[in-house]
Amino acid sequence: MAEKNRRDENDDDRLENEAIDDVVDDDADDEAEEPVSRGGTATRERTKTDSADSRKTRTEGRVGIFGRLARFFREVVAELRKVIWPTRKELLTYTAVVVVFVAVVLTIVAGLDYAFAKGVLWVFGGSS
Repeated sequence: MAEKNRRDENDDDRLENEAIDDVVDDDADDEAEEPVSRGGTATRERTKTDSADSRKTRTEGRVGIFGRLARFFREVVAELRKVIWPTRKELLTYTAVVVVFVAVVLTIVAGLDYAFAKGVLWVFGGSS
């Protein structure tokens, strides 16, 4: 019975390995079909129809300054609708955290400034 279980496990492993080998072989085939670039830039020659089409779309797609401004403001409003605005309680909490943090940093900087000022005056013999 134990030998049968071991064989089943080995069969599963063998099937998994075969599946992995198939995937690896597929990747190798794809690489062989596509040329590999060794530096330089990829360029594409333009045909006369490509350049004519691109000129046509450029002139048709031009929008005046007011059209661009209107589109900008529409996109701004659309993005602001996606924002998850904080509730009043969250806003007050965040504000309190910022004010306390700024006060703590202000105290540390003021203390260091006072200590360095006293130290410089002591080293250089200032009058105090």
